[in-house]
Amino acid sequence: MSIDPTVLAALAAMGIVTYLTRAGGFWLMGFIALTPRIEAGLRTIPSSVMVALMTPLVLNAGPAEAVGYTAVLIVMLTAKSDVFAAMAGVAGVALTRALMSGTLS
Repeated sequence: MSIDPTVLAALAAMGIVTYLTRAGGFWLMGFIALTPRIEAGLRTIPSSVMVALMTPLVLNAGPAEAVGYTAVLIVMLTAKSDVFAAMAGVAGVALTRALMSGTLS
């Protein structure tokens, strides 16, 4: 198996850009005094991102996606973990689809 050099270069470039974005954010935050208001804003970012990603999908989807969206909201409000929320959303969609298709009875 061989890897196309163009694909390898694209992967390397994406990795570098991702790293620079994250490192640049940390570097810039070094110049900002963390007030309680800024901390509160930073803590809401994961919830906001998850809801922003999920809302358009739910508005154009069916009941399984609505169950997944609800699971995401509940986990984000209780556990405040974007990783667990994404896992709960995927599990909710998969379980609802399985129940609706009759493969899980």
